[in-house]
Amino acid sequence: MTKQVTIALDDEILGFLDRHSGGNRSEYINNLLIQQRRSAIEAELAAAHQQDAQDPEYRAEIALWDAVVGDGIGDDADA
Repeated sequence: MTKQVTIALDDEILGFLDRHSGGNRSEYINNLLIQQRRSAIEAELAAAHQQDAQDPEYRAEIALWDAVVGDGIGDDADA
């Protein structure tokens, strides 16, 4: 679903948009915003991972899971 919006752009920015959009301003702006959203999500994930890595309780929990992650793998299923 798409929504039509009205935005105000500086003349210089509008000129840039027209030169680089290939005639489709909406698609160009959408693509830029998709890239920006992806970058923001990646930055948030990296910060969350860093926070988890510094949390001793979280690291202890992960260590417990790492110790049992392979349990049962490779065991004869027919036994």
